[in-house]
Amino acid sequence: MAYESEHTKFMRDWLRQHPQEVEVQQYGRALWWDRGNRDLDEQAQLDATRVPQNPYYYDAK
Repeated sequence: MAYESEHTKFMRDWLRQHPQEVEVQQYGRALWWDRGNRDLDEQAQLDATRVPQNPYYYDAK
């Protein structure tokens, strides 16, 4: 049997007792991490407006 930490056991039990939190967790993940829903035209527009950054950020050239 593989090792399972106390925290992992606690989280599994807690999520089993609070199933609504899984939906909240999925919503938060979609909000902050799943950014694949952008339109290709919107992405091209964002790429076109990007300003190139100097290799060394503090260089004042």
